[in-house]
Amino acid sequence: MSISTPNAISTPNTSPTITTDALIIGFGKGGKTLADKLSAAGRKVVVAEASADMYGGTCINIGCLPSKSLILSAEQARRDGANSTPETREAAFEAAIKEKRRATSMLRDKNYHKLADQDNITVITGRAHFTGPHSVEIATAEGPVAVTASKIFINTGATPRIPDIPGIHTTPGVYTSTGLMDLDDMPQRLVIIGSGFIGLEFASMFADFGTAVTVLQHNAEFLPREDADVAAAIRAQLEAQGVKFLFNADTKAIAPAADGGVRLSVAVKGMTRGASQACDSTPAGTGNAHTDITGATDTTTTTSPTSNPTDHATMSHVQTKPSDDGEPRFAEPAEARFCLTTDAVLVATGRTPNVEGLHLEAAGVELTERGAVKVDELLRTTAADIWALGDVNGGPQHTYISLDDYRVVWSQLNGSDRPYTVKDRKHVPSSTFLATPYSRVGLNEREAKAAGLDYVVKRLPVAAVPKAQVMRRPDGLMKAIVERNTGRILGAMLLSVESHEVINIVKLAMDLDAPASTLRDMVFTHPTIAEALNDLFA
Repeated sequence: MSISTPNAISTPNTSPTITTDALIIGFGKGGKTLADKLSAAGRKVVVAEASADMYGGTCINIGCLPSKSLILSAEQARRDGANSTPETREAAFEAAIKEKRRATSMLRDKNYHKLADQDNITVITGRAHFTGPHSVEIATAEGPVAVTASKIFINTGATPRIPDIPGIHTTPGVYTSTGLMDLDDMPQRLVIIGSGFIGLEFASMFADFGTAVTVLQHNAEFLPREDADVAAAIRAQLEAQGVKFLFNADTKAIAPAADGGVRLSVAVKGMTRGASQACDSTPAGTGNAHTDITGATDTTTTTSPTSNPTDHATMSHVQTKPSDDGEPRFAEPAEARFCLTTDAVLVATGRTPNVEGLHLEAAGVELTERGAVKVDELLRTTAADIWALGDVNGGPQHTYISLDDYRVVWSQLNGSDRPYTVKDRKHVPSSTFLATPYSRVGLNEREAKAAGLDYVVKRLPVAAVPKAQVMRRPDGLMKAIVERNTGRILGAMLLSVESHEVINIVKLAMDLDAPASTLRDMVFTHPTIAEALNDLFA
């Protein structure tokens, strides 16, 4: 049953006050799976979703599935040479966006009807907030609906974290990943603020479409949590695609450019170059007097955009950081100031739990220091009979973790003798869908060393894998960490074609406490990427 439709919100045909067994706030993976299970068990369920564009949750609408659709389209454009001219690039991008919209619309509709067509489930479109320990008000387009529930489940996900940069909220052409995936026209130049894995996925994707991409990283080390050899291989791959990196870069301000683009004022630590005019006095949209910064004295490893206005962000050097008396200061730490002009900016500085407007204090639900809903190992909040699932509880931000959160909650509701807990969760894998996907599980070498473990490192170049050669995808490396005396697999890092599939085999072996020799001696079909595990663990 529903009091809204996928395309419009209608006047509720029920009482404005609803009493139900369970209220789920948010239509994400964990919440929708739980709703279906509760309904099958005969419970009455209300699902509140703030937007009709988000039925099914982040993943199918603005996250993993639409981004992977575009990534696959971009790879196809690169393979076909459709990214070689402005006309073919635009056509390929337009077709990719059209296919992405078709897929997300179809999935959103199916997700909506999977719940709304059940007699035990009422879907309400509107923004919910707590009014008491077991009461919530949902603001719909036709007025508020009050819901009282015996059990409440918070499943509101996460929202992009936006840094406090002047102009970031008001300048046209500045996007989060949501907006950038829904453009009608492909940007010829793109600046990405942030070099985490979300930013790198978009850098790889747009580079494949033919966009000139520049990534701004706040610190000096690329992917500082990854092993140095793995990080270097990922960076080399992205640079081979044409992606440019600027390290130690701090964006100070964002403003419109006169040509309709975006202008960024960027300070770069570690550079010592003579002062020039201030960024805010540089004529907006200037495109014929820009300087390549690769000639600057730089104490860090920096790759810069070219000076060609049609190739990457147009960049002009403007000033060094002044001293107190206003004169240029060249003593360390030096800081040079540059202006970048680009067509679009992606803000990819992470995501934060989406709790704004929930009025959690009215229910006695507390937050952690990082702003997530505080939960225990059973995902119970600080209020009785209220749980939190998915990104909002501060756990790993993956759809499959939200699904596993459902298992944690359901194990408490179905009468299990021993509920499944977050502590029972083992070896969470991850994949980043670059041109060569990067997947990992468990500890890397950096972490194993920090933990004081006695380990051996296993390495295999992907070029040695027959299937990779057959696929004409020989780039990358495979690396595994194995405990020396026990043969226990501590972790694996796979920068390889089809790594997102193969990593699950390694996870399964780790979950079963199988030694590395199990994968070394396993009989795999041939030719496959998976059979590379025979050689990797040899």
